[in-house]
Amino acid sequence: MSEESASVQSSERVPFMQRILDNPFILLFIGVVFPAVFYIIWGIVEIVNIPLAP
Repeated sequence: MSEESASVQSSERVPFMQRILDNPFILLFIGVVFPAVFYIIWGIVEIVNIPLAP
């Protein structure tokens, strides 16, 4: 009985989000890259919105 349940559990596919959330390196990458990209884009938008000097 335990052999059957072990084989059934091993054949189940792990959901995508669980694989991401279980990997600390992916979480570290997301935690560094997303804020960096956000602040870079925010900075570019702020620079573009500076009015030109007359």
